[in-house]
Amino acid sequence: TTLPSTTKTGTSTSTKSAIVARKTTIMTTSLPVTTTHMTTVTTAVTTVEDHSRHEPGSGTKAGAKKKASSSSSSSSSRKGSFLVIGDWGWDEIEHGNIFSDTCQKMIADAMVRKFDELGDVKFIINVGDSFYPSGVFSKHDTQWDTKWRHIYPAKLRSVPWYSVYGNHDYRGDSCACSNNLGACNQINGDENNLDYFYMPAPNWFKRHPELDLEVVGMDLNQFVGSKTVQGSTAPLDCWHTRCAHHCSQHLYNRAQEAFHMLHERMEKSTARNMIVFSHYPTDYLVAEPKFLVALSNASRHHVEYFGGHRHDVDQESTHTIAPNNNWLVGGGGGWGCDGSKQGFVVGEISHDSRLTTYSVLVDSAKCCAAQP
Repeated sequence: TTLPSTTKTGTSTSTKSAIVARKTTIMTTSLPVTTTHMTTVTTAVTTVEDHSRHEPGSGTKAGAKKKASSSSSSSSSRKGSFLVIGDWGWDEIEHGNIFSDTCQKMIADAMVRKFDELGDVKFIINVGDSFYPSGVFSKHDTQWDTKWRHIYPAKLRSVPWYSVYGNHDYRGDSCACSNNLGACNQINGDENNLDYFYMPAPNWFKRHPELDLEVVGMDLNQFVGSKTVQGSTAPLDCWHTRCAHHCSQHLYNRAQEAFHMLHERMEKSTARNMIVFSHYPTDYLVAEPKFLVALSNASRHHVEYFGGHRHDVDQESTHTIAPNNNWLVGGGGGWGCDGSKQGFVVGEISHDSRLTTYSVLVDSAKCCAAQP
């Protein structure tokens, strides 16, 4: 019997009246970690980086290495699967070193092929920066069509897109200036409303007992970096809003709320697997060692962490959370190529609840072509 999934949003911590700088340091004792092992398999179409998960608390590889061809196995051998993408909302006027929407469309096409191949995708994790350069300005903004609905076919939007805000998403969104969720243009708490992403609050979690899994979405945009203007310091993208001071306070409070929520869910969740994601890879979060230690704790759960912001798909540039696993998945084709690996990540959950993740990459020569 399939049990219904349930959702909760984070609860606010006490506010800070002062404008805060980029990071708050919390000292703690680090736990020992082990080294992540990957194998790389190249085919004519994609490069697949395979990582077989560790059993919680074991520190040893669970099962044999998975070959690239094994992802095409019948969905009957799994509880389900999911896709992960980030940094994808390409803009014709303002972009980095990706000069057309070709890359975003190539990745969308590859996602459709993988979606069909898997046959049991339950949701798509979206780590933010969905609409370059400044987010959407309302629920009726035409960018919902031009940068999402017209790029990713209805098939890919037939499952919920579990989302968080990226730094660019905040620039034109009233959510930067308000704690009123009604002012937030990407907030949608109705999982059945597939016309928009599923994001019931900036910080939220959702149980999937039928998958032996819990999803935790975190708003960590405080960690984008800071800038000081006339003696006032605020996160970089707050200076692109009409409320730099209030934006700084809101992002600080949301980050603290996110950390509190994660520690609470790590303690209370009964799921074997925890999918945790924010817009930022683990190397952006080294000033929060308590957070990294929590992500590394495999005593109760296997944790799979996803972050974006840097425009590549890899596991080498991030800070390890071994024996758990983490990905940079910001190579969605929306802004730039910070590396040659552009694409998305796939997660598969076996019937014995083992979680395996691997990347699917497109042709970087076409994706990251020089300006014509």
